[in-house]
Amino acid sequence: MRFLLVEDNLSLAAAVEDRLRMDGHVVDHAPDLAVADDYAATADYDLILLDIMLPDGDGRSFLKSHRSREGTTPVIVLTARSEVSDRVGVLDLGADDYITKPFDFSELEARCRAVLRRHGGGSSNQKRFGALVFDPLAGTLVVGDKTVSLRNKELRLLEIFINAPDRIFSKSKLVDRLFSYEEDVSENAIEVYVARLRKHLAGADVEITTVRGLGYRMSLA
Repeated sequence: MRFLLVEDNLSLAAAVEDRLRMDGHVVDHAPDLAVADDYAATADYDLILLDIMLPDGDGRSFLKSHRSREGTTPVIVLTARSEVSDRVGVLDLGADDYITKPFDFSELEARCRAVLRRHGGGSSNQKRFGALVFDPLAGTLVVGDKTVSLRNKELRLLEIFINAPDRIFSKSKLVDRLFSYEEDVSENAIEVYVARLRKHLAGADVEITTVRGLGYRMSLA
């Protein structure tokens, strides 16, 4: 998944980034609202982690404008305020969940998983497509009677495809989803990861095809 972390506490942001990246996620960090607005306008995110008190304004204004712009990306608010009225306020503005600082990283990860499951309309970590059974949390793919353990980028790439079957993804779009702005990679890296996934899918009823001049698409064979 690709996360946008809006947090001005640099030590906390670094710790959250490290934890999420250990899980294989891509994280862009915005220390203030201006950077957050720029990131949100130029990239597609699966989840936004939003602090409220920021050096150039109130995170609630970002949340409100975010919902008015496109309203689909789930948002978890990170707040130091524990009053019920504050928590109700951010939920009424459109937050999907909140977590009060200081928080345990395992709780943050669990809340992220829960919000993403709700956003995806499911209650299980497992995703199925054709005869494939994919568990992004465990990092495993079951093809027939074979279970494959996926590496981080392979796992995230398969997750992108399996969440949008039959959709064509350009190489540039896949780079955008798999890598943060800090990572300097070429589109050729996508060819490597696609080739690896194709090997894992050998013998399955699912295939990743190249659509000449456009990109890649995963569909039933």
